[in-house]
Amino acid sequence: MSSTSGTATSRERPKPSVLVHFAAGGLGGTVGAAITCPLEVVKTRLQSSMYRAAEASVTFRNPVHGAWVHMKGVVNLLGTIRRQEGIRALWKGLGPNLVGVVPARAIYFATYSQGKHAYTKLNNGQETPIVHMFSAATAGIATATCTNPIWLIKTRMQLQSENPDLKTHQRYKNSFQCLTRVLREEGIRGLYKGLSASFLGLAESTLQFVTYEYLKKTWVERRKAARLEMLTDEEKRNASLANSPADWLDTFAAAAVAKFGAAIITYPHEVLRTRLRQTPENGVTKYRGLVQSAKLIYAEEGIAALYGGMTAHLMRVVPNAAILFFWYEMVVSALTPPAQE
Repeated sequence: MSSTSGTATSRERPKPSVLVHFAAGGLGGTVGAAITCPLEVVKTRLQSSMYRAAEASVTFRNPVHGAWVHMKGVVNLLGTIRRQEGIRALWKGLGPNLVGVVPARAIYFATYSQGKHAYTKLNNGQETPIVHMFSAATAGIATATCTNPIWLIKTRMQLQSENPDLKTHQRYKNSFQCLTRVLREEGIRGLYKGLSASFLGLAESTLQFVTYEYLKKTWVERRKAARLEMLTDEEKRNASLANSPADWLDTFAAAAVAKFGAAIITYPHEVLRTRLRQTPENGVTKYRGLVQSAKLIYAEEGIAALYGGMTAHLMRVVPNAAILFFWYEMVVSALTPPAQE
């Protein structure tokens, strides 16, 4: 192991290409968002106070049974939306979602790669979990600030229902009209509702990336090191370090495990963010800040409401993260030249 480590540290790591990581993040985000959009619609509605009646309360005494009940509820709600609003309603908000996902993932991964390179240099060339943590936090702040208006519009569009009997009946005809009405009725600050909750959510992305980098290094890089240990010196010089199918499977699994753990630990910020972005009811803004919203939700609906839609969220974000990182790593691997000896 020591010889492998020495070889790794002797290689000069070139500065990552912003364009490559920008493109890889955008492509991965597009594929993941398009595939998992129906679960995004369900998750957003279950997080909202307008749809709380659609979800049974979380069963803390028997979490396995509770998760099973909620999974059935998610499937039932998918069917209800399809029957009452049509199949297209399951992809409601996909336009602004893609408009948001592509730049968001592109900005995030480009910033993360540059940050990791810079922080590693500041840390005397050592790529440690602290480097990953600062890189993820920097990328998260940049991404949340740039893309919050897009996510607000997406949330407003997904919370609408085409059923005239519901108080969430369609108010915005399209994303552009939503943007203009928010600006006219709520001002420029209205486009940044939920930004504080997004900053709170940096804990999730930071924890996810630190875990992912650790698992990737543990699973993928150690597998490569084990393969090299079986080769002669001549074979090592000519060996290709390209990922094998098993390496790609490890990457897929590492991304899923990292997202699953991070999402569960930090989930309440998702509910707070959705509530802060809801359309004001009768011109009244009910949720005005993180602390005020958390206290109000707890007082009116109980602690379980802070976990509303978590099953739908996990059913979406875990495969989405796995797809995203899989495509991201594939594009980066294909377009990045190998490190020089």
